Amino acid sequence: MPEADLGNRWLRQLPNALTVLRLILVPVFVVLLFWHPDQPLWRLASTIAFTVAIVTDFFDGRLARKYGLISDFGKLWDPIADKVLTGAAFVSLSILGELPWWVTLIILVREWGITWMRVAMLKYGVMAANAGGKLKTFLQAVALIIYLLKADTAFMEWLGYLTMGAAFVLTVVTGLMLVREALVMRRQAAKGKDDA
Repeated sequence: MPEADLGNRWLRQLPNALTVLRLILVPVFVVLLFWHPDQPLWRLASTIAFTVAIVTDFFDGRLARKYGLISDFGKLWDPIADKVLTGAAFVSLSILGELPWWVTLIILVREWGITWMRVAMLKYGVMAANAGGKLKTFLQAVALIIYLLKADTAFMEWLGYLTMGAAFVLTVVTGLMLVREALVMRRQAAKGKDDA
């Protein structure tokens, strides 16, 4: 097989490989976090595992769009990998008593609810990701990294509260906006049927 074909095949599989890596890193991150949650080196190791995993989300999507490598596997598993990773981080922090359960539950209901709503709305059209959703994901990632580091300085604690609060508000607001968008799409589809 020519070397160029091998290179092209490798490039075509790279976004999917990054998605799989993200899924593999979830249990690694969780084990590192719970092994010795109060020891700074273990917390740092778990934070690094989480950060590497969340960074793969940025690269796999960018590569797929830039080089036209969007696949059915990626469409299905990329958002699932994101939700599993961030969900594991939110739940773990709540189990450790470092993040209130009500924050975790509201965020998880929003994340998984919107994911299922998007699937249900496919019969009316695609609900694309928007700038608010991307900012929400970024803020969640930053907030989780700060919480995972568990820095004992007042500034980092304040920064953690601030970023988590902003991520929480944006998560709820963008969720409500997407529900509104879904209702409009459904109404327009019903109106189109009536007009036909």
